Amino acid sequence: MTVLILEPLEAEVVQWLAERHDARFAPELVGDPDGLVEALQDSRALVAPPEVRIDAELLRAAPTLRAIGRASGGAENIDIEACRKAQVEVVRSQSSTASAEAEFAIGALLSLLRRVPIEGSDGLKVGRELGCSTIGVLGLTPTAQVLTQLLHAFGARVIGYDPALHPSDATWARWGIESVSLGDLVEYSDGLVLLQPYFPRFRGLIGDRQLANVRAGQVLVGLSQSGVVDEEALGRALRGGKLRAAWFDSLEPGWLEAGRPLHGLSTLQVTPRLAGTTRESRVRAAWAVARGLDELLGAPSGGKKKAAQKAALDYY
Repeated sequence: MTVLILEPLEAEVVQWLAERHDARFAPELVGDPDGLVEALQDSRALVAPPEVRIDAELLRAAPTLRAIGRASGGAENIDIEACRKAQVEVVRSQSSTASAEAEFAIGALLSLLRRVPIEGSDGLKVGRELGCSTIGVLGLTPTAQVLTQLLHAFGARVIGYDPALHPSDATWARWGIESVSLGDLVEYSDGLVLLQPYFPRFRGLIGDRQLANVRAGQVLVGLSQSGVVDEEALGRALRGGKLRAAWFDSLEPGWLEAGRPLHGLSTLQVTPRLAGTTRESRVRAAWAVARGLDELLGAPSGGKKKAAQKAALDYY
């Protein structure tokens, strides 16, 4: 077998893959670790949903595996370093969910700014307009580019920070984002949107030092893995009221449990990974990953990585 598909994909995408490779759609293996290991013995590619943990142990049990496809959500279930060491490529679409995530962020900002009021100069508690706000963006991802276009249409000012991008990089000006330091991003944003891809070195990137100077009345929308924010610092900022409200499109397991800093906070809203999940984004992502796997599996050995990356980045 060439391609083992565990994640539900569009029927035409599965058929397209089956016409080119020996593909098997077996979602029942998600809850069957032993059956999954057995099926992986002769699989060259695996399309895995978030429920399946891709780690060194699983990779050792899959001797012929050469690629992991990920069509939905983030990649938190995939140990990227373990894949690198095992010479297993990770094929994802970098832009298929950008429009969906950008629209979700706009909706969250509009909701939070309007329904979480602040006190005006006359003492009346009122909502705010997105068009009169400064919005900070952490992480220059494809979503950030679409989001910035939408924010400019509202009339908002957009500032941004990316730990991997120099302030003088031409991308900032091309996308219409003012580059600032991390400290200034938190201090001057009426609304802060977290898009930063997660790596262990970025854990707690936004902590007490930044949130101590958060702009009064700020609202926060988190679409990246919640670990980029320090859990205790976030709890203190929300309970203190300077950070008026936060909306995360997923939290790390256990963060809402009793005894944890975020437990019982009425100003915290959490959704179950809805940002990038739309009918349109699912189709785009499925085709991007399918074409990426097809090119990788069919490419000469030396060109596998380049072919997969090219196909998975911008099919749509």
